[in-house]
Amino acid sequence: MTSPQNAIPERMRAACYHRYGGPEVLQVEDVDLTQPGTGEVLLRIEAAVVSATDAIMRRGRPWPARMAMGLIRPGKPILGTEFCGTVEAVGSKVERFIKGDRLVGASGDSFGAHAQFILQKEDGVLAQIPPAVSPAEMLAISEGALTALPFLRDGGSIRRGMQVLVIGASGSVGTAAVQLAEHFGAVVTGVCSAGNAELVKSLGASHVIDYRSEDFTKGSERYDIIFDTVGSSSFPQARKVLKPGGVYLTTMLSLPILLQMLFSSRSRGQRAKILFAGMREPKLRAKDLRYICDLAAKGELRPVIDSRYPLNEIRRAHGHVDGGHKVGSVILELH
Repeated sequence: MTSPQNAIPERMRAACYHRYGGPEVLQVEDVDLTQPGTGEVLLRIEAAVVSATDAIMRRGRPWPARMAMGLIRPGKPILGTEFCGTVEAVGSKVERFIKGDRLVGASGDSFGAHAQFILQKEDGVLAQIPPAVSPAEMLAISEGALTALPFLRDGGSIRRGMQVLVIGASGSVGTAAVQLAEHFGAVVTGVCSAGNAELVKSLGASHVIDYRSEDFTKGSERYDIIFDTVGSSSFPQARKVLKPGGVYLTTMLSLPILLQMLFSSRSRGQRAKILFAGMREPKLRAKDLRYICDLAAKGELRPVIDSRYPLNEIRRAHGHVDGGHKVGSVILELH
C-alpha cells in the first residue's frame, strides 16, 4: 500500500542484522518507512557505501563498537552511513531542499543507509550533488574525503610544501587523502601495494612505497605528516621518520594511541593524534561536504570505485570489505 497523499510506500527493503557476527548475519527485510516530520527530509537512496566501519559494527569488535550499537545485540539493525539519492518528500518548515533535489549525505552514528529510503534532518550532513558529477561518483568521493579533510587540515595543519606520507593510499580514505594533500600543495608519498602504485600516482602522489617490499621507516625521507588510514603502523614506528614537530595521524582508535596522544601533546616535539571525524558537529561536517562537492565539480577530486553490489548481495559486499584489500569505495546500489 502507498499513501494516497504523496505515494510514498509504507514499507521498504533494507539490509538488517540482529546479532553480531560475519556477513551471514545480514539479511534483506521489509521494514516500516517513517514519514518526514517537521524539519525532516526523506530521500530515496540511489546508492550507499559499504565501509570498514560497517564491518566493524556488524562484528561488534573491537568491543567499543558495541557501545555505539548495543552490548548484547545491535540496537540499530540497518547499517550504512554514507549515501546519495533524491529527495522524495519534505516535512514542514524545510527550506533548504525540495522534492527532486539530488543529495549526498552522511548519517553518522544513526546509520540506516543500507535501505531504499532514509530520513534525515534538514540541517544534517547533506549537500547538493554537482550537475556534472553522477550520484555514485559523488558518493565515492565524499566517503573518504569527509574523513581525510579534517585529519589533514585540522589534525595535521597541512600547508603548501609539506612532506606527507599516506599509509593505505589506495583505500577509500587513502585515495581521498592523496588527492586532498596534493590539492593543498603538499608533496605526497603513498604507501600501497605495487599493483596500485600507478593509481596512487595518478591521484597526485609524487612517490609510492610498496609496503610488501619496502619499510617506509627505513627510508631517508622525513615527513611533516604521516597519515595512517588503515592502522597498520604506530606512533613509535612512525616517529623514526617524522620531522621535529611532525604529526602522526591515525583513524584507528586504541588505548596506546590515546595515551600517546595525551603524552605527546604536552611537548613541542613529534605528536600523535586521532580525530573522531564522524562525531563532529553536523553543521561542520555539512560545511566540509559542500566544500568537497565544490572540489569535485571543479574536477579536483575524482572517484575511485572498487566494486558495486545490489542490495540482495549485501553479504558478498561485506565479505569483500572484510578481505581488507578494497581499492577505493564499495558501492551498494539501491535504485
